[in-house]
Amino acid sequence: MGVGVKKGDEVEVIAGKDRGRRGRVVNVLPQKKRVMVEGIARTTRHSKPTKNNPKGGLVLKEQFVDLSNVMVVRRACCKPSRVGHRVEDGVKTRICRRCEAEV
Repeated sequence: MGVGVKKGDEVEVIAGKDRGRRGRVVNVLPQKKRVMVEGIARTTRHSKPTKNNPKGGLVLKEQFVDLSNVMVVRRACCKPSRVGHRVEDGVKTRICRRCEAEV
């Protein structure tokens, strides 16, 4: 099951409360079609005091967002676009659907 988005890609959120914001993909769950983006969908969690965090308090944590709510942004065209695939000489590569260049 291919998702087209990989860890390290730059993506733009196209739906939801963070619409229009960009960030790097931190984690991808292809089976659940979810993606975690740096700085997007942050929630506040309460943490008890521990050895590592003796004060405890509020911690900002990034949540997963649905894969359909993000689009890959290629540095050259700087616009969100879908990801396609091309097979050349037996090697499968990801391409930008907007400008047909390799992602």
